[in-house]
Amino acid sequence: MNIIKETRLGVKTYGKAIYPTKDAILVLSFGTTYEHTKKVTIDSIVQDIQHRYADTKVVLAFSSRIIVKRLRQKGIDILSPEEALDQLQAEGYTRVVMVSLDIIPGIEYTYKMALLEAYKQAFTQITLSTPLLYWMGQSACRDDVKLFIEALGSQFLSYSDKTAILLMAHGTNHPANAYYAVIQAKLDELTNRPVFIYSIEGWPELQDIIPKLVKLKITDIALMPMMLVAGDHAHNDMAGENEGSHLHLLKAAGFTVHTYMHGLGENAAIRKLFVEHTVEAVKDGGEI
Repeated sequence: MNIIKETRLGVKTYGKAIYPTKDAILVLSFGTTYEHTKKVTIDSIVQDIQHRYADTKVVLAFSSRIIVKRLRQKGIDILSPEEALDQLQAEGYTRVVMVSLDIIPGIEYTYKMALLEAYKQAFTQITLSTPLLYWMGQSACRDDVKLFIEALGSQFLSYSDKTAILLMAHGTNHPANAYYAVIQAKLDELTNRPVFIYSIEGWPELQDIIPKLVKLKITDIALMPMMLVAGDHAHNDMAGENEGSHLHLLKAAGFTVHTYMHGLGENAAIRKLFVEHTVEAVKDGGEI
């Protein structure tokens, strides 16, 4: 019986390539309606992957139905993952590597695993990469969290060592929310400055972090999105002018606050990690 196999690297593959193949790479992102941040983050990653696989078709799809709908209302046609896979099948592609642009293996990544299951009979081989953070250095596995923090560190250099960096994550009701605690532990181990992670829809929340800042007598803070794009959450929840924004709450608490309005996809070192995950998936699924 054929089953979806997970390799030692976490890459999931169904089927076996039958040569000659017709290959495609499908890049899967939640998406954004912010045109500028899409261009410098998501599109930049797609371009980096296309550069690595110059002779292979690379397609982008957005998983957020709301974002796809809003973009189409503006005359911008972005495919959903199902539409992209249906189109690739109709065009005769036989081997597809799906690249996850997720940060953690949460709800969105679970959806991508469901896609793998749903479309496993549509192609002779279909593969799903791991998200940016998957392994934690356990046993003989690599430490994705350490690699991520090292790549992220380049964004801290513009600020004084006495400035606390607050990383705004999305948060999730999925058990993968526990990754944030692992990231914090690694930040404490690897950084020589105060860096704290908090989330919008999970734990810890900003209100959990403020007492720690007060205890450390920190007065200067840099707010930074730990998200692929600097979209709605960054512009409104984090840095908005409304009274409930994180910027407003921290200023009201007496802190001096700087905002870093760049998504992770603008960081070349982060994009490199996504390309490496793509290469890993391609190799585990059979070289393209």
